[in-house]
Amino acid sequence: MRVSVEIEGFAHANPIPAASRIGNLLVSGLLTGRDPATRELPAGLDAQCANVFTHVRALMAAAGASTDDIIKMTFWLADPRDRAALNREWLAMFPDPASRPARQAMAALLDGGVLVQCDLMAMLPS
Repeated sequence: MRVSVEIEGFAHANPIPAASRIGNLLVSGLLTGRDPATRELPAGLDAQCANVFTHVRALMAAAGASTDDIIKMTFWLADPRDRAALNREWLAMFPDPASRPARQAMAALLDGGVLVQCDLMAMLPS
């Protein structure tokens, strides 16, 4: 049975949940860098990346899991050469090089001032 997962301070413009879970598999929709308190989109990549990772933590908690359960994250960047902010947040969330999820970062033409967005897959505890 599929279950929609929502997180506080995050919503899509369309009728899409933050993530969907079937059994132990969790797959997110796109997570953007909107501020979880104000829902405003900061102008800079540093703040947007910090907010994306805040949403990731909130999503995993809402699913009854942790970031240790993430298998893969995919990021879309307006400027794929500018990964300093992404790498800073990545290393803060996943400091152990022997225990990081797979990651892919790609260039994208993003709407409305969005500089970064991501989705993820996770295997949740039973």
